[in-house]
Amino acid sequence: QVQLVESGGGLVQAGGSLRLSCAASGSVFMPNNMGWYRQAPGKQRELVATIISDGRTNYADSVKGRFTISRDNAKNMVYLQMSNLKPEDTAVYSCWANISWRNYWGQGTQVTVSS
Repeated sequence: QVQLVESGGGLVQAGGSLRLSCAASGSVFMPNNMGWYRQAPGKQRELVATIISDGRTNYADSVKGRFTISRDNAKNMVYLQMSNLKPEDTAVYSCWANISWRNYWGQGTQVTVSS
């Protein structure tokens, strides 16, 4: 059974940084795509960033230049380095992976940015 486990969320002041990590386990196949989504209270889930197995990345306009996604294919892990955080970045951040054309989600980790 595929599992995605996130870590690294927390409370930070505006302008601060956090690094999220996500470990994928339970599959013999390497994830094709991995990434991060977020959902703020009262809002729909939105894409934050994705990364393909060859390293190509995609970012939401709202985080470009502030967030960096990376992955370690050997460890089936994906990371999100978040810098210059803003209060509007406050949300539950969920890890996502596409493995053999099926989508998997982590439980989510809370990121709260205080002003």
